[in-house]
Amino acid sequence: MTDDTADRLAIMDKMHRYCRAVDRLDVAQGYAVFHEDSTTDFGAAYKGTGHGWIDYICKRHRDFLHHSHQVTNAIIEIDGDRAGSESYVFATLRERIEDKVVQRQFWARYVDTWSKRDGDWAIDARECVIDFDSQGVVTPMAQHDRAARDNSDPSYSVLKEIS
Repeated sequence: MTDDTADRLAIMDKMHRYCRAVDRLDVAQGYAVFHEDSTTDFGAAYKGTGHGWIDYICKRHRDFLHHSHQVTNAIIEIDGDRAGSESYVFATLRERIEDKVVQRQFWARYVDTWSKRDGDWAIDARECVIDFDSQGVVTPMAQHDRAARDNSDPSYSVLKEIS
């Protein structure tokens, strides 16, 4: 039996960085999650390359008010430089449509194949399986002005200071 803890943590780190990339519209960070020749299948929304998906979502969702993606319950199987994973994802998106704030929520799973190339884990193929979703008009409880959908978000300055 080998100790694959470092590989598991590297894969989990990429899962988390994907969420940050799409929430902050950070194309470079999103690209780093996928190998250049990767494929993605998000059903009717998008089928194509991983980098193409990042381009699509960062452009399409630029006018949304807020995004929040979380991954959890990740099961990761590793065999040398290859891995497979299933992770649960919960995504909430807010968009202004006319004079209303519409909130969409998705409960889904990312089914990913991974490979480690030149010491770096990244996704080879991702399939997004949506288990259920909802949409409705919401009334925000307060105006939140500290979060940003780009690198002016407070997290960027803190993490930059550390690295």
